[in-house]
Formats: sequence, C-alpha cells, structure tokens
Amino acid sequence: MGQHHSQEYKEYVAKLIVEEGRKASQVAFELELSPKTVSRWVAAYRAKTTLGKPGENYLTPTELEKLKKQHEKEIQKLKEENEILKKAMHIFTKNQA
Repeated sequence: MGQHHSQEYKEYVAKLIVEEGRKASQVAFELELSPKTVSRWVAAYRAKTTLGKPGENYLTPTELEKLKKQHEKEIQKLKEENEILKKAMHIFTKNQA
C-alpha cells in the first residue's frame, strides 16, 4: 500500500522543481519517491499556480477587465512619478548652470 503525504509536503516537493528549477527525477531519487508520483504533484501544483499567468490559462472577461483597470492605474501612477522626476531634474540642472 502506498504512502500518504500531506498537501504541504506535496507542494514543497513541487516547488523544488517548479520554483527552484531542480530536476524531477533527481528530487524523486533524493526523497525516495516515485518519479510518476512527483510528476503528478508538479502537474497539480502548476495547474493551481498558473491562474492569471498570460499564455498559460484563459481569463474570463471580468478578470480581464479587472486586470486592465489595474494596469491602467499602475501606468497612470508611473506617468505621474515620471513627471515629478522630470521637474526635479529640471530644477537641479537649472541651479547648476
């Protein structure tokens, strides 16, 4: 009969592979796990964590609109910060002349 591992342990093993770039076969060998089991854990972890990453999952129109608004807000903030920096640069370079 197979061993039962906690969800936290499964995610830890999957993170070693997905986040740290370790080889699944090597991790499976080190932890005395079946490579097939580790592959399933990695697939489940990737499915759980890919939500919202471009090209890896589909977004609903509502999620897309929310993301668009968030990006527009961030762009506006960066534009304002850029204007402040331009004004500061102008003041500092004017005083040096």
